[in-house]
Amino acid sequence: MFSRKDGRKNKPRTPKTTSGAPGVSEDGGDGGYNAGIAVFSYIVGGIIVWSLIGWGLDNLWGTRWIVLAGALLGAAGGFYLSHMHGLTSSGTSAGGDNAARGPAKGEEQ
Repeated sequence: MFSRKDGRKNKPRTPKTTSGAPGVSEDGGDGGYNAGIAVFSYIVGGIIVWSLIGWGLDNLWGTRWIVLAGALLGAAGGFYLSHMHGLTSSGTSAGGDNAARGPAKGEEQ
C-alpha cells in the first residue's frame, strides 16, 4: 500500500498496555510504599468527591446529613477499589519477612 521513503511499509502501531493496578509490580508483588499511596489516594479521593456531591445535594435539598453519607460512601468505595485492584490483599509483605506469622508447619522450632 503506502510506503515510506526508505521502502518500508507502514504497520499499524499497537498501544503499549500496562497490566495491574497502581502500586503493583509486574511480578505480582506489592510495591510497598507505592501501594500504600495508591490505597490512600483511593480512600481520600473517594471521601472528598462524594462529600462534595453530598454537600451539593444538602444545599439543594436543604438537609444536613447527606454530606456525611457521601463521606461514608466515598470511604467504602475507596476500600472496595483498593481491594479489587489487589492492593489490600493479605499476601506476603514487600520485604518477604515471615517472622510475624511464626514457623512453617514442617519447620523445627
